[in-house]
Amino acid sequence: MSQDIREAENRVVRHSGLEMAEHWAIALSGLVLLLSGMFELPMAARYRITTLPGLAWSGDFITSIYVHYTASVIFIAAACFHLAYHALRGEAGLMPKKGDLRASIAVIKTFFGKGEEPPFGKYLPEQRLAYLGMAVIIAVLILSGLVKTYKNVFAPDLDYTLVLWATWLHNAFFVLFILAFVAHIGALLLRPNWPMIRGIFTGTVRLDYARRRHPLWIATLEPPPAPPEAEEEPPAPPPVPPEATPGMTPETVATETETALPTTPPEGEGVVAPPADEPDSATRT
Repeated sequence: MSQDIREAENRVVRHSGLEMAEHWAIALSGLVLLLSGMFELPMAARYRITTLPGLAWSGDFITSIYVHYTASVIFIAAACFHLAYHALRGEAGLMPKKGDLRASIAVIKTFFGKGEEPPFGKYLPEQRLAYLGMAVIIAVLILSGLVKTYKNVFAPDLDYTLVLWATWLHNAFFVLFILAFVAHIGALLLRPNWPMIRGIFTGTVRLDYARRRHPLWIATLEPPPAPPEAEEEPPAPPPVPPEATPGMTPETVATETETALPTTPPEGEGVVAPPADEPDSATRT
């Protein structure tokens, strides 16, 4: 059995410690990017966010942009590590597959009592679609953010059209990132997905839940059952003489028994040798 399965604890490892570290690095730095990005707008003082404990700095534009840049370094580093780490390991479980959209609609219907869920692998079809959407959002945010940062730090006279496009894209996908983040949290609050919340914090989920809802994934962790051992065939019984029937005499039974036995003559029979002391006919007088 795989070391990821802990039968005695009713647990199976869904995420390694390194995978959880990269996930939380992206999640927490992304949350800081959301807040610091909003604080760069004149809203912290307007909505009295600066009066909250520990957020007095939110009304200072320069401090907010430094916090934003610092969080962006962690965010980009964690995202690049995620891509490189899983690509080198050949792990593509979160990549969308053909039919995921149709399967996602079918799964959503089961939340309302319509139909039954099909057996899943490690990830649900809607998780793979959400992963693709979040990857596109993050990629656009990083690229547009790098253009804006380059303009602010190195080239204040950068082409105005390029900066304008980068700003609009950054703002639009900033809103999409918020919506995707809310949808991600909302999906976990659905009752069928409650057992997966544990995996975010500990890396493990209940084994009985995984076997029921993710049997295709568990099948890859458990060895296939051993084939049954072939039973040895008993030796064939020796030939049995024919049974006597009413009216048969002992002589008849003996005759039929001799007929059923092999007829190979014993050694020496069937060969007639001439007498040793008989004189040759040529020497007779």
